[in-house]
Amino acid sequence: MFLAVASDERTNDVRAAASIQPCARPNQADSITCKPQLHHKFARARPRVKAAISADACLAMPKVLRFGVMKQPKPQDETRAELEIPAVPLTLEGFAVLHQMFRIVRPRWRALSATERTRVVSEAAALAEEMARRDDGESAIFSQLGHKGDLLVLHFRRTFDELNRAELAIANLELSDYLEPTTSYLSVIELGVYEASVALYNDLLAKGLKPHSTEWKDAINAELARQRVKLAARLYSQIPQGRYLCFYPMDKKREGADNWYRLPIEQRRDLMRKHGIVGRRYGGEVTQIISGSIGFDDWEWGVDLFADDPVVFKKLVYEMRFDEATAGYGRFGSFYFAIRVEPSELGKVLLG
Repeated sequence: MFLAVASDERTNDVRAAASIQPCARPNQADSITCKPQLHHKFARARPRVKAAISADACLAMPKVLRFGVMKQPKPQDETRAELEIPAVPLTLEGFAVLHQMFRIVRPRWRALSATERTRVVSEAAALAEEMARRDDGESAIFSQLGHKGDLLVLHFRRTFDELNRAELAIANLELSDYLEPTTSYLSVIELGVYEASVALYNDLLAKGLKPHSTEWKDAINAELARQRVKLAARLYSQIPQGRYLCFYPMDKKREGADNWYRLPIEQRRDLMRKHGIVGRRYGGEVTQIISGSIGFDDWEWGVDLFADDPVVFKKLVYEMRFDEATAGYGRFGSFYFAIRVEPSELGKVLLG
């Protein structure tokens, strides 16, 4: 049964005006009607409800049910979710990254006089030199091999706004009148921390913290802040100095039974651990930059490999194909191969 109670100075009047017929004792009828008789003007607006309940149930009814609504228990699925570690691993983000690929429009370029071409190249080389000397996020130019393009310009910047300014600076060159964009790729340097994620999640659960609670989020943010300081050199690195560049985008499969995102986080952690072992074997030969692009571009990650021996790209990628994380769940886009060009050498690429 419920009793209307006012919260202002008229509360006492309401209590005085309301009288309730007590429920029958157990030795009375097996079922009775408990009917509140409310006479206060605020109570008259409430509908009169007759509830037939057993005498035993009436006596067993806690007071909270007489004067309020009992809190409903959480659904079992919701309770279980609070006790499970999150499926999403933590990540650390660094420089924003932009790959720009161009094709030289040869007929228009050749139509210029030698003097005009030299002037255009000088302007572009000066900007390339300026961008290459930046202390906090730089740019580099590469000459592409194959039909996919002629030039690849790679930018590392602190923010996406700075990337946009770099892109516009290239667009404002006179050289851009003779370049045709073939493709581009936008991403952000990403360090996945599967091992640390699972360990931290289990530690917080052991301390009694509920996933996604305020306390949980505070602990996660504090740990991420510590890791950003610890790994700052990798998150905000210079563009590696390898002469050769191999770039390709990739996804994790979401096809029927081969769905990476339906695997338990512990299984994904184990697969990525083995995957990392393969990559570390090439540590002295290849420098790898992984960038995340979910929400930024058409694939989920971009991979940049830098080396002084291009054959090592083939060896590394081939060996990775036998790794379970790659063989079972990897999907790859187009591969782009290019050779680094110093700003002072740009004329050799453009003028021949």
